[in-house]
Amino acid sequence: MSNTVWGIHCKDEKLMLQGNVMTIGWEDFGNLSSLTATRDAFKEHYVETHPDASKGQVATCAGVLYRFAHEVNVGDYVVFPSKSDRNINIGIIEGEYEYAGDGVLYPNRRKVKWLKHIPRLSFSQGALYELGCVLSLFQVKNYADEFLGAIEKGFSAKHLMDDDVDETVGTTADEIIESTRDFILKELSRNLKGYALEEFVANLLDAMGYRTTVSPQGGDSGIDITAYKDELPPRILVQVKSGGGDIKESTIQSLKGAMREGDYGLFVTLSNYTKNARKYLENTPIIRGVSGSELVDLILKYYELLDGKYRRMIPLKKVYIPVPKDE
Repeated sequence: MSNTVWGIHCKDEKLMLQGNVMTIGWEDFGNLSSLTATRDAFKEHYVETHPDASKGQVATCAGVLYRFAHEVNVGDYVVFPSKSDRNINIGIIEGEYEYAGDGVLYPNRRKVKWLKHIPRLSFSQGALYELGCVLSLFQVKNYADEFLGAIEKGFSAKHLMDDDVDETVGTTADEIIESTRDFILKELSRNLKGYALEEFVANLLDAMGYRTTVSPQGGDSGIDITAYKDELPPRILVQVKSGGGDIKESTIQSLKGAMREGDYGLFVTLSNYTKNARKYLENTPIIRGVSGSELVDLILKYYELLDGKYRRMIPLKKVYIPVPKDE
């Protein structure tokens, strides 16, 4: 018997649990079995039925539909977290792909025999985090053994015991933090190029308490932003680079060449700095280099003071996450 474990999300818990099925939507896509069993065929059909979808959406959604029809197998296991009762429902897949008909909500289905319905608190934080995947259908890999162990006889909620420490908490917190940082950088890279990134950096500096002026587009001074902490010097000259590739020493030297005596320099990039560039920055304390990772640190620190359009571009919600007790 297969040990492949799939995770699935569906808003219609009644259909899933009382109907003994696993199901996904995409009603407009039609019968999955009518398409050639290749990912390319699914992508082409997705473009036809969803012409406004982005390239990324096409790849992601077509991939989910293809996996549901052709990669999920009878004998695989499925894990479904239900929100109404906060249970983790674990079942075994007993049927091939079925299409419930046009106009039916969640028409793509497979028969499932639900084996156990276990409270979420019975599982480690890491296992629960893996189930938080944003995809409708995904393969559970890191904690598959934990879910499979839960359907065996003698399973107990060991994570509820007073003397048992959930060792996945620290890892889970780190994964959440890193995925958030990755998301921020990706959104900046996707939405802000050239002058748009300069305006964003200026807004971030404003949030930090500086007074900024963005240079006109096409200016030949090499300075993108001029900033002051207050009405008095020093003047801070800012150069912003949105292009890929690490920043070289010669690029920072060009900023140095535009500075007058008493000025300070700030170089901001979404990427990083070469070894020689980092050494140059260390030896030139009047210029501060901010890498993509350091820029994310500043965004997280001053996020609530950013302009609303940037908070909508990078939508974040402030939450508390569990960390190891010794922290």
